[in-house]
Amino acid sequence: MNYIKTSCNITLYKTICYNSLSPYASTIRSNPQKLAVIALNLTLSSAKSASKFVKNISHRGGLTRLEAVAVADCVEEIGDSVSSLQDSIRELDSINYKDSAKFEMVMSDVETWVSAALTNDDTCMDGFSLVKTAVKDLVRRHVVELSQKKKQFSVFAAAEAEVKRAVPLKDYRNIGIMAHIDAGKTTTTERILYYTGRNYKIGEVHEGTATMDWMEQEQERGITITSAATTTFWDKHRINIIDTPGHVDFTLEVERALRVLDGAICLFDSVAGVEPQSETVWRQADKYGVPRICFVNKMDRLGANFFRTRDMIVTNLGAKPLVLQIPIGAEDVFKGVVDLVRMKAIVWSGEELGAKFSYEDIPEDLEDLAQEYRAAMMELIVDLDDEVMENYLEGVEPDEATVKRLVRKGTITGKFVPILCGSAFKNKGVQPLLDAVVDYLPSPVEVPPMNGTDPENPEITIIRKPDDDEPFAGLAFKIMSDPFVGSLTFVRVYSGKISAGSYVLNANKGKKERIGRLLEMHANSREDVKVALTGDIIALAGLKDTITGETLSDPENPVVLERMDFPDPVIKVAIEPKTKADIDKMATGLIKLAQEDPSFHFSRDEEMNQTVIEGMGELHLEIIVDRLKREFKVEANVGAPQVNYRESISKIAEVKYTHKKQSGGQGQFADITVRFEPLEAGSGYEFKSEIKGGAVPREYIPGVMKGLEECMSTGVLAGFPVVDVRACLVDGSYHDVDSSVLAFQLAARGAFREGMRKAGPRMLEPIMRVEVVTPEEHLGDVIGDLNSRRGQINSFGDKPGGLKVVDSLVPLAEMFQYVSTLRGMTKGRASYTMQLAKFDVVPQHIQNQLSSKDQEVAA
Repeated sequence: MNYIKTSCNITLYKTICYNSLSPYASTIRSNPQKLAVIALNLTLSSAKSASKFVKNISHRGGLTRLEAVAVADCVEEIGDSVSSLQDSIRELDSINYKDSAKFEMVMSDVETWVSAALTNDDTCMDGFSLVKTAVKDLVRRHVVELSQKKKQFSVFAAAEAEVKRAVPLKDYRNIGIMAHIDAGKTTTTERILYYTGRNYKIGEVHEGTATMDWMEQEQERGITITSAATTTFWDKHRINIIDTPGHVDFTLEVERALRVLDGAICLFDSVAGVEPQSETVWRQADKYGVPRICFVNKMDRLGANFFRTRDMIVTNLGAKPLVLQIPIGAEDVFKGVVDLVRMKAIVWSGEELGAKFSYEDIPEDLEDLAQEYRAAMMELIVDLDDEVMENYLEGVEPDEATVKRLVRKGTITGKFVPILCGSAFKNKGVQPLLDAVVDYLPSPVEVPPMNGTDPENPEITIIRKPDDDEPFAGLAFKIMSDPFVGSLTFVRVYSGKISAGSYVLNANKGKKERIGRLLEMHANSREDVKVALTGDIIALAGLKDTITGETLSDPENPVVLERMDFPDPVIKVAIEPKTKADIDKMATGLIKLAQEDPSFHFSRDEEMNQTVIEGMGELHLEIIVDRLKREFKVEANVGAPQVNYRESISKIAEVKYTHKKQSGGQGQFADITVRFEPLEAGSGYEFKSEIKGGAVPREYIPGVMKGLEECMSTGVLAGFPVVDVRACLVDGSYHDVDSSVLAFQLAARGAFREGMRKAGPRMLEPIMRVEVVTPEEHLGDVIGDLNSRRGQINSFGDKPGGLKVVDSLVPLAEMFQYVSTLRGMTKGRASYTMQLAKFDVVPQHIQNQLSSKDQEVAA
């Protein structure tokens, strides 16, 4: 194979291509790769054969220069690939396998060229098929040895080879787009992809053509269900974008996206202002300390009001806004914005799909307002720099570069939140929004380094700096099933780099995983890459044991990053396959869906002989059932929704329980005293040992812990999980022969049953915050219906167009099928949103009903 580079030099290529190919002209015109392979096969034999091939072809011409050049390109490309493969295999033969770094690097080269030879459509594959057999023969004798040796070495040597960054890390922006449902997240993302050149046309949500809403369910319903990732470029910056759902049932998608992002765009509907889910995602961004900018969208709609939305950001979110733009017009006369940094008007003509705009003088009627907001902006930003402050007080305003620097500083440190405006649907305001992302949101090097812990000793803190030269560390934040690739694990690379074919350590489980492929995702399409670097958001194919929230790291430098918090399901339904053929398919489908979505659970109720699925709401479970049908071809019967209640206690109780069993031989003996205490809402379960003097030997205490933890999943009233309880082991005794960990575990179970009954057990139910928007003439009916559902009205509000807003708290058990009732009583003119607010005590008569049902089932 190496004859391609040694004997068949560039002169030979030119001779073949320009002078000697006329007998093959017709073939070349239809498929130039075929002739390239003819030449290649001869060069594979010997230089002499290649020369003979050249001499025997008559000089009749017949090929254009372009056709000849195409053949030359094919021969060179194929030749280079095969030659490199042969070089790698020769080098592999000469390597001492104890030199692990070199071995792994060459092995990676071999695998890369084999992959190119057998799968890469961009390497003249129509012709290359003729050399597949030769490639396989060359590699076959190495495959077994490679697979055996691979287990002995880390293949990070392949990634350690110097990789030149196309974009410096300081020019990366990892951002998410978040908002209440229907605020325009996906519409804005589609415009971003169009203006940055990622897409050649604009996809529309209402037409089901949005790139980022790729699932069938998303296209049919016009909503985002799962977060989608893509990468684009703007002003020499690389922007990795995650478009998130707005519906409360899919809030976990927002949570895990924000966990791995460096910045966010928070969208607001200029008509509705700050809505309930806007508050939820804002709190999620606060939780992870994500800097953000606000974009007041839909300025073209009837009732649009930028300044009211700005005031709601202050009152509802407690944020300090920094207005960088004010709108020029509103509703159907909205035509642009005033840029307060440049003090220029930006006007879109409405043609060219918003791609063209112009900078103009500020309209006269807006000059005073612009000066007022410019002064307010200056007062906020000059506080961040003493020198700038002194100059400003002396009447010298900072220049544009200084203003941008200070806005960036304040945004990243959370001193304020920049606010911009526009209309994504009308193609106005998106380019300045992209400029703001580049100018004001942080790069990976401007956020705090990622802290983790040592897997062997959680007390030791390990810091991973955002640097390619640091050991690799990444967080798996999403699992997705791909019909062509299999399971894809989305990972944010916090430090170091990885390559396809390398091994990583799942630090949470202590297991090594092999990366089959590295894929850069664009919604549901994908592109293979060789190496992922610090700051990248990448999908890994081939991982088997990694789930959402787990850390992948360099096997030689393990670290465990902080895991994500996943909400517990609040609703459940029973599901049964319609036929025996559906049983196995349903089990497979449920396992895969649960791997993708940590907020979805399923279990088998043996007493009722049913499978129970649990999720965050009716829509969530409806989508799950629909995916089972479409993706896994499962036909199933679905029961009525049921509420996931909780159980807790209302007072302190102390119980003494002795487990004693003697049936010949060694018996079982354990004596414990446990105190049960109620905790504040949301505290979960705690165990505490107050044993002194060895009343219960230290080795038996884990048995008590395990016994109590097992019982916490099934309460004494109706079998629901127990929360907000502390169990304290205060005393006990043991027998030198008959005591064991198992005996104390069984004693703990008995103590739990007795203690819970003495501690005033009570049931808790999920209470939802329900916001209803209705025409004023239907307000009385809406309030009366909410009251009948055990609702508590919190407040009333107004919206443009004579609409009234009712904010209330209603038990989830009373909200099933509410959408049908609301549409009926308001003639389809009202809408509502619902999200979990808290768990609260169930009325006694309902608790009695639930307890009696559980007793009937048990009987």
